Amino acid sequence: MYADNFESRIAIVRHRFATALESKIEDVAVSADRMFRGGDKVSELISESYRRLHGICGIGPTVGFPATSTAARAAEEALISAYREKRRLSEQEFHTLNEALVRLREAAATELQSMYERGR
Repeated sequence: MYADNFESRIAIVRHRFATALESKIEDVAVSADRMFRGGDKVSELISESYRRLHGICGIGPTVGFPATSTAARAAEEALISAYREKRRLSEQEFHTLNEALVRLREAAATELQSMYERGR
């Protein structure tokens, strides 16, 4: 009984995670250029993006998205210095973030597809 209850709760969290995953990644990608160019509220953008990625890193493995979590960690690492120092992204951080987001999208697409195939 306990295992069934636990599994049903994990399934709810997995579904919630999966339905929001692509939009979280897209939000970070859309903000990347502004995080690099700077301007008003750049620290807030970086902070929000960092939190989105950090959430993916933390929850991903628990709900069956280990590769997505690993890829999100690389994107998160591209933001960490700017996040801590409350500044815009450097050119290198910007390029690293964009490369990491490509890998993150690929990992998420693969694991989402796998999840949907298992659900059939």
